[in-house]
Amino acid sequence: MAHSDSHVSCFPEIIELNVGGQLYVTRHATLTAVPNSLLWTLFTQRLPKDLPTDSKGRYFLDRDGILFRYILEYLRDLNLVLPEFFKERGRLQKEADFYQLHELSKRLRPAVSKDNSLAEDVVDPEEAALAGALSRASISTTPSTETACHASTFTSPVPRSPLQGKAGYITVGYRGSYTIGRDIQTDAKFRRVARITVCSKTSLAKEVFGDTLNESRDPDRPPERYTSRYYLKYNFLEQAFDKLAEVGFRMVACSSTGTCAYTSNDPNEDKIWTSYTEYVFSRE
Repeated sequence: MAHSDSHVSCFPEIIELNVGGQLYVTRHATLTAVPNSLLWTLFTQRLPKDLPTDSKGRYFLDRDGILFRYILEYLRDLNLVLPEFFKERGRLQKEADFYQLHELSKRLRPAVSKDNSLAEDVVDPEEAALAGALSRASISTTPSTETACHASTFTSPVPRSPLQGKAGYITVGYRGSYTIGRDIQTDAKFRRVARITVCSKTSLAKEVFGDTLNESRDPDRPPERYTSRYYLKYNFLEQAFDKLAEVGFRMVACSSTGTCAYTSNDPNEDKIWTSYTEYVFSRE
């Protein structure tokens, strides 16, 4: 026991962590709150010099930095309250398993129903009600000739699911830069920035783009709130346009701006321009 205590005394009371690029500052007592967990082992059974650090001297863990906030929250009081409609339970459970937080992992496991099938982790009551209403309508009614005619002219060849009926707007933004050389007749060098931003109601963005949506910059936004901080995990505009068309959106507006980001008094140097374009899509 004396050996373990000597290791504990080597660590400062306040610990700085770099977890997958996300920075955290917490107490040593918080990290070691659960005996025999991985963090308890690292910060009580090891010496500080034995742990990997980043260039600033912060202890480094090569794990999901966004989800670590929930791990740390659990360690503070051994309780965890997740945001409403939290959709990362499976990934968070894997993180809990990695950190050897067995009680937390047990809480995160999906419930098992009587027929031995896994229950859904998250159900949006508004979407469930909408799905049920449309399902009942499809049983009790048949489309008229006029309705069928209009449906045949719809731009999307993919059948609409019950959850593809929410009206709303989605704005897709795209930033790029290009270089114009001394000879204006030569081809401009265009460089795309690998980020397509998405601005809309949170639930609408998740419905349309699903797993291809990166929510890391605004992870806890409620479903009925608006956000401008989401972006896509790919950088092809056409891929985003195809997805929007498949679920019934059509482009209603577009705007673009361009500014000279860098210029020099030296006539032999190239000028660098940046452009930002927004495409507004609507579904009625």
